[in-house]
Amino acid sequence: MFHKHLSTFDATMIVAGSMIGSGIFIVSADIARVVQNPILLMAVWVVTGLLTLIAALTYGELAGMMPEAGGQYVYLREAFGPLAGFLYGWTLFTVIQTGTIAAVAMAFAKFTAVFIPWFSEKNILLDIGIQQISAAHLLAISSIILLTIINARGVALGKIVQNVFTSTKVIAVVGLGIIGIIIGLGSETFTANLALPTLPVGTSGMFGIASLIAVAMVGSIFSSDAWNNITFVAAEVKDPKKSIPRALLFGVLIVTSLYLLVNLAYIALLPMGGSAEGATVVERGMSYALQDRVGTAAAEVMFGVQGGAIMALLIIVSTFGCNNGLILSGARAYWAMASHKLFFKGASELNDKHVPAKGLYIQAVWISVLCLSGQYGDLLDYVVFAVLLFYIATIVGVFVLRKKRPDVHRPYKAFGYPVLPAIYIIAATFICGVLLVEKPNYTWPGLYIVAAGVPIYFLWKFFNKEPTKKNQQ
Repeated sequence: MFHKHLSTFDATMIVAGSMIGSGIFIVSADIARVVQNPILLMAVWVVTGLLTLIAALTYGELAGMMPEAGGQYVYLREAFGPLAGFLYGWTLFTVIQTGTIAAVAMAFAKFTAVFIPWFSEKNILLDIGIQQISAAHLLAISSIILLTIINARGVALGKIVQNVFTSTKVIAVVGLGIIGIIIGLGSETFTANLALPTLPVGTSGMFGIASLIAVAMVGSIFSSDAWNNITFVAAEVKDPKKSIPRALLFGVLIVTSLYLLVNLAYIALLPMGGSAEGATVVERGMSYALQDRVGTAAAEVMFGVQGGAIMALLIIVSTFGCNNGLILSGARAYWAMASHKLFFKGASELNDKHVPAKGLYIQAVWISVLCLSGQYGDLLDYVVFAVLLFYIATIVGVFVLRKKRPDVHRPYKAFGYPVLPAIYIIAATFICGVLLVEKPNYTWPGLYIVAAGVPIYFLWKFFNKEPTKKNQQ
């Protein structure tokens, strides 16, 4: 049996901590290149935040109905059947959860190398031709193993790590955002940004603006993802029928507010445009920040040469805390799948600390493979589209379950139902449609990854089917 160790505060820290990784310090560069205007840049983050908040408030109803380990996997299974649940769990394990953890772990290693150069990706420790293993790989995988061991020793220990690191990075991000706005507000850079044309050349009309924002949202959606991870650990939350909806609301509000604050600081400190050949961070601007590290560029404007080190330290804290929440949560989804005989049997077992330790270690192995492969970045680009599809399907599931199971007690009902959930479905579907047309290299591979789960599902069912009475005799 899972033990209930998590309070509303702990659950909120899992929501916020899992969302804030390294994305907010990077993706605004790509968004700036697409929208080329500060108002549209903020609009991208506002729209992303509102849609995420609507989704989180809607998920609260499902969490209250089914406060079980597995969360979104369970919701899709109950609404649409075991295949739908498996396809989500398959994509979660192969790419969504594990790919995110791998990417965040590598970011942790890269920024650690700012202080300890030995951990650089250029420091190759082993070269076997088809595979090179760098010191950065070693540190990334070591951090994954360390966090896996910590969480295998019980959720009580895991939540301490989560609370400490999430609280620290929230306070640090608030401080940097406020300092950046104070320094930059009213500056020549800020004034020049506000004087930019409202729309990029070739964009006109409401449909054009909406399409532009939709295309630019790939990065903001990725940075705002993982809020649903708290639903995976529902069985370990005290009074989950109330605590999880509250944690979803508070966590998403905290992170959305932080993201808006940080982006306002970027606009106040850095030109929207710039030049790829610029000699300084100001000359390069947001759009051409080195390696898209717009957060580091902003910190250098605020603190000079020490800014890069300050931002590197913040990202180290942010990524470590982010991965703790993701590692803790993911294994509970695999536990639920294994309980339905749709994942490795060992993942359904709890150790003496009442956590699915084998599931944690299976997860760690695959994450390590993705780290070494170097393909996690491409996979995550591909899967953002699939993530949106699963969110749409889950929110459609609220409507389905209202019809299929009207008598089930719902201690919390989706805020604004049916209007707000319907708005999410329409808006997210529009974004998916735009991405299919405008960014096919991102979208179709994601669909192929999900579709690959269909034959895997039937093969898994075939090899794990229950023996008949005749075969048992």
